[in-house]
Amino acid sequence: MTPKTDSALEFYKQGKYKEAIDVFSTILEHDEGNAEVYNNMGLCYAKLNDFEQAEKAYNKSIELNPAIPQAYINLSDLYYKNNELGNSIGTLERGTYEMEDNMVLAHMLARVYLDDSRYDMAIVELEKVLDKEPENYDAYYDLGRVYFELGDYEAAISNFENVIEYKEDNEFLYYYLAQSYEGNNEIDKAISNYLKAITVNTKFAVAYKKLGVLFLARNDFEDAIEYFEDYMNLDIPEEEKDNIKKLVERIKAKL
Repeated sequence: MTPKTDSALEFYKQGKYKEAIDVFSTILEHDEGNAEVYNNMGLCYAKLNDFEQAEKAYNKSIELNPAIPQAYINLSDLYYKNNELGNSIGTLERGTYEMEDNMVLAHMLARVYLDDSRYDMAIVELEKVLDKEPENYDAYYDLGRVYFELGDYEAAISNFENVIEYKEDNEFLYYYLAQSYEGNNEIDKAISNYLKAITVNTKFAVAYKKLGVLFLARNDFEDAIEYFEDYMNLDIPEEEKDNIKKLVERIKAKL
């Protein structure tokens, strides 16, 4: 890197985005084909919430060098944050076309497909990632989420269990696994994993509510009351707290 590039990046780290842009612009006066500089300028404009200029900078970076993965990632993220999922997907699709072996782009594309409910396409990308990176457990996690959304709970369970072998102490993983078991009508295993979720994070409110509901459905009223009361002691909306309080009172009236 040149001294000017170092200076611009230092401004960026300090949050002085306009100053960084000025330095990057000076660099481009003598090196107008520098794709990396345009990508970095895009980051600065994005931090300044200047969508139009950030978009132009990222696109210029890609035009100058279609083989810079970060430019596609940054442009896709810009669109994603502005709720333009179609453009976000289109950007990543172009990136994966230009760089077929880049699994980071493929994985990101799968995640945006998932957010846009394009489940079959998400599966294709995730399986491609796992074919190249069989120990990419984040991809197994995302594949589990896809199958959960499709209602294929057995496939979701298989993928989530695969992740747990290597990554424990993640409340969201236990929660999704519990939901999958619940969807597959394996209630004991669902309860077990909701309990693991709150063991990892004692303030994971939604898991307490789920436990209360499942114990109530089994007519295990004392346990249902316990977890509903724990739920009410957490940071939840007052209206929700009032509703759960009334429910607990009705349960206690039956005892």
